[in-house]
Amino acid sequence: MRWCEGKEEGEVVVGGNGERNQLNLPSGLSFDDKGNLHVADYDNHRIVKFEIILNELIKITQELNNPSNMSIQQDSQSFINDISIILLQKPKFNQWKQNAITVAGRNEQGRQLNQLFFPVGIFIDKNKNIFIADFYNHRIVKWKYNSKEGQIIAGGNETGNRRDQLNYPTYVIVDQQNHSIIIADQGNRRVIQWLNKKQQILIDNIDCFSLLMDKHGFLYVSDYKKNEVRRWKVGEYNNEGIVVAGGNKIGNQLNQLNCPSYIFVDEDQSIYVSDVKNNRVMKWRKGTKEGIIVAGGNGQGRNLNQLSYPHGVVVADLGEIYVADFGNDRIVRWCKGKKEGEIVVGGNGERNQLNLPSGLSFDDKGNLHVADYDNHRIVKFEIIL
Repeated sequence: MRWCEGKEEGEVVVGGNGERNQLNLPSGLSFDDKGNLHVADYDNHRIVKFEIILNELIKITQELNNPSNMSIQQDSQSFINDISIILLQKPKFNQWKQNAITVAGRNEQGRQLNQLFFPVGIFIDKNKNIFIADFYNHRIVKWKYNSKEGQIIAGGNETGNRRDQLNYPTYVIVDQQNHSIIIADQGNRRVIQWLNKKQQILIDNIDCFSLLMDKHGFLYVSDYKKNEVRRWKVGEYNNEGIVVAGGNKIGNQLNQLNCPSYIFVDEDQSIYVSDVKNNRVMKWRKGTKEGIIVAGGNGQGRNLNQLSYPHGVVVADLGEIYVADFGNDRIVRWCKGKKEGEIVVGGNGERNQLNLPSGLSFDDKGNLHVADYDNHRIVKFEIIL
């Protein structure tokens, strides 16, 4: 008898029919290396062999919608049928409308609340509020969804090094647990936190450009002069932090960086770094001594396998990497294993033209937002559903 897992009854394999292959009180049994069944036929005083019948290979391949391939393979060995199902899903990547919508900074460069002056890093919260590092205005502004002007939430008191002043801020993030903002105050060489109009210097004497907080409670900061990225446990800043990328002097080797700017950290705490002057994006897995090139790395240029001073970087759910290709006025997407990227938006000189795109971010609907640096605005590219 053969009993399969989950079945309520067995099935007769051999014997039990009174014919020449009849067994009489079968006792021990075993399989040889070919899958033939040997039985100690107790009351017939013999050992009998039942030869295996080799089943033909069955392949079923079905083309499914989207598309994907399913292959079912059955092979009989030792009376056990092995069925393997291989499902290969070809990912479907998002696309965006090509005409940009200006959502912040509508009236040329300037200091008014409806203006920006070289915006750099941006952060979008769950309510679609956009937080902007307004670089030349030495301030952080918050633009509520669909508003016509922003509000100053940090700085804006002229340039300076007082705690209530900023000096060329490059990046801002929101700590949504305590509703504070954390700023890369580049010109003052510090990372500073603003909470209810009170300021606290978290990290001093650092040539910071970008920063990011992961879900595990770690703060990452890129240092463009030391050519490294360091990590601190949130709330524990009375130390030098831990180098997690670079830190081996300036250079173009896989363990080096040259002017790291924007960073991104994924679910596995791998760090993606825009290695600006090496014209590449690097990925450093947690705990590794060197990175791997995941975008660019073929010299500065406009070809699809090249970048020109990459800035903002975001990694999406399917592992594709979006890069603000600063010098080429475009946003490009690099997919895993590909030797070149593809242009997502920009790079064509039309009405949707970008002029030195810097920071980038996605909202919860998948719309792409870009800090259009030299056009002094934030633009949105709507996702095509």
